[in-house]
Amino acid sequence: MAPSSKPETVLKQAEGLVSLCVNMRKGRTAKEGLMQYKNIAQNASVASIEVVIKRFVQLADQKVQEAQEKADKVSAGAVKGTLEDVDDLEATETPESILLGAVSEDQSKDRTDRALVTPWLKFLWESYRTALETLKNNARLEAIYQQIAQQAFKFCLKHSRKVEFRRLCETIRLHLSTIAKYAHQPHAINLSDPDTLQRHLDTRFAQLSAAVELELWQEAFRSVEDVHNLLTMAKKAPRPSMMAGYYEKLTKIFLMSGNALYHAAAWNRFYAIVRSNPSAHPVKPADEEELSKLAGIVLVSALAVPLHADQNSVDPASSGRVSRLTALLGLSKTPTRAGLLASALASTMPTPLLKLVPAPVQALYDLLETSFDPLELCSSAAPVLKELEEIQEGIYQPYVAQLCDAILGRLLGQLGQVYDSINLSQVHELVAAIQVEGAGHVKVEGFIVAAAKRGEIPVQIDHATGVLYFTAGLFTSSSSDGASTSANTLDDAVQPSSADIVQTRLSTLATVLSTSLSVLFPPPPPTTQLASLLEAVEAERKSLAIKRALIVRRRELHLELTARQEKEEQGRKKAEASRKEKDEEAKRAIEEARKREIERARREVENIKKEEARQLAQNLSKRGNLKVDIDNMENLNTDSLMKLQVEQLEKEKRETSERLRIISKRMDHLRLEGAYRKEERPILAEDHAHQQAEDLAVFQASARSRREAARLAHDADLEIKERLGRMMDDYINTRGVMTGERERLAEEAGKAAEEESRLQEIETAKRKLEEEREQERAEQTC
Repeated sequence: MAPSSKPETVLKQAEGLVSLCVNMRKGRTAKEGLMQYKNIAQNASVASIEVVIKRFVQLADQKVQEAQEKADKVSAGAVKGTLEDVDDLEATETPESILLGAVSEDQSKDRTDRALVTPWLKFLWESYRTALETLKNNARLEAIYQQIAQQAFKFCLKHSRKVEFRRLCETIRLHLSTIAKYAHQPHAINLSDPDTLQRHLDTRFAQLSAAVELELWQEAFRSVEDVHNLLTMAKKAPRPSMMAGYYEKLTKIFLMSGNALYHAAAWNRFYAIVRSNPSAHPVKPADEEELSKLAGIVLVSALAVPLHADQNSVDPASSGRVSRLTALLGLSKTPTRAGLLASALASTMPTPLLKLVPAPVQALYDLLETSFDPLELCSSAAPVLKELEEIQEGIYQPYVAQLCDAILGRLLGQLGQVYDSINLSQVHELVAAIQVEGAGHVKVEGFIVAAAKRGEIPVQIDHATGVLYFTAGLFTSSSSDGASTSANTLDDAVQPSSADIVQTRLSTLATVLSTSLSVLFPPPPPTTQLASLLEAVEAERKSLAIKRALIVRRRELHLELTARQEKEEQGRKKAEASRKEKDEEAKRAIEEARKREIERARREVENIKKEEARQLAQNLSKRGNLKVDIDNMENLNTDSLMKLQVEQLEKEKRETSERLRIISKRMDHLRLEGAYRKEERPILAEDHAHQQAEDLAVFQASARSRREAARLAHDADLEIKERLGRMMDDYINTRGVMTGERERLAEEAGKAAEEESRLQEIETAKRKLEEEREQERAEQTC
């Protein structure tokens, strides 16, 4: 492996390239380098890709911080406020902005930040996008991809970048949509993997939180849809804390959109999760105080839902939107005001909800859902609403206006049960207690007209007489105050209306007739009933036996008919096949005759063309325009001969042109060389003399340097000789001692070798003698 292709070498080169690109703000170059490095290292060292990407983003972030510190030193003030004025980091400067900056004398903080901080801020945003594009659609790089995405969300939050946040969400959404496109590739992302899906969910929840903090409600709703789509793909239920955060963000989105029904439904779902698992609260574990506050919000949000919100949601034009919102909340059917209140009151673990809510909320519930006192409803509700507004943290403040509308609707419904008509002035007096000062009577009358237009309250206003008429039709329910959870709501009417009488007439008549029949025709005694039942059973058994016999006979007839039809069908098919075979034989004969005729005509045409081509070739050969063997031209025709002639002419023309060009170039070269030599002839002698002088000077200098070097070397050798001469006696003595020692050791080694050789010979002789004795004994024994 070459040193430059080793992983650690490539990693160092990649880090150096990234650092250089950041210093020079070359975003495109950095993107190309990161793409190439990913292609190189994704199969060998995935961790190194994470290191390079993190290093790239970290360096860009450091540059932004350094630019901010430098801007703070240049001019006082906060950087953040001026950076928010830059609407789009990807937009280039316009000519107007450049001219304005040139003629302006304002050297303010804004101008300093735009010059120092904004370019690096743009580069940091570009680095996030580059990192996401590099890491997308790769299962090995999925973890670092989600990490970079969450860092980008934090960047948008820190610098309040709303435009960039929208683009970031679109980019991540596009990457998710292309997962199926790249599913066939190696290391493709598999959303069926629980860990991968969980990482995507974490990123989408971070995206949702950021959208809510930036108050981008449309983007927040799209993020909710992304989360819901991923949740539908999950094989196991997500963590309760995650779902609690999901529903909490939905409450804010629905509150901003003005959808009170689904806002209350989201609070209901959130409260159900926190009540069953207090540690699932997004901020802190829910204690008794927190549960009380949540219970109050759940009940108040349900009471604030308009009384006829469920009727309005049944509109066919909006059924698709309603089902979509219902699916986002994880509900099987569309929520209703009555259902939300019933669900809230049904939660008794660990404590009933009505015992948890604050006293003003419980009082408001009693006024709207259990009591029937239209003349005192608004006056009793006014102090309760004031108490709700004054509760600490203002958690009920967003619901006050909606509660006023709910109280007004409840008032009109109860008045319709008691009165056929009422003065408008009296209605205004009843409502005055809950009206905002300065609102006047227009709001009340506008509410009445809107409710009548939607068909919620059968009412008419006569401004000439100043009277409000409750005009319930004969086929319209008089219980217009709608969805109440109290059991006695429908029974609170003081007197039945004409609509109630008409609507219940048939049911009353059916009840009376049933009672009369039971009196006129009393049921028979039990014994008679048993006998009649036995007779009916026997008759039924006989009828079943007859039916069974008929079914068996019909099945037999059907089988016979089927067999006869199959036999006829087979004969018909054989005859049809024989007829088709004869027709096909006749067609084949006709077709073969036609083909033979066509082949004969084709051969005649080819022969004519060949003869024409041969004559043309002979004519061209005679004129010398064609160089081809006339006897071997089976594959040539008139057109090919003309093309061949044109190609030969073109080739000869090109060869002639090339020869002329070479001759012209050669003549130009000879003329140029002759001119050069003619011009240089007078100065050759002068140049020769000058060159000789220079060579002599160089030779003399070289000789002097060689002599000086030889002299210095000779002096050094003499000095070494003198220094070594003083050690010669010691050297000779030491060498004599070492030589004597070596000779002694050699003699001892020789003696030892001789002794060992002698011993081996003795041992060999003994062994040989023993073998001879053994052989003699063996011979004597035999």
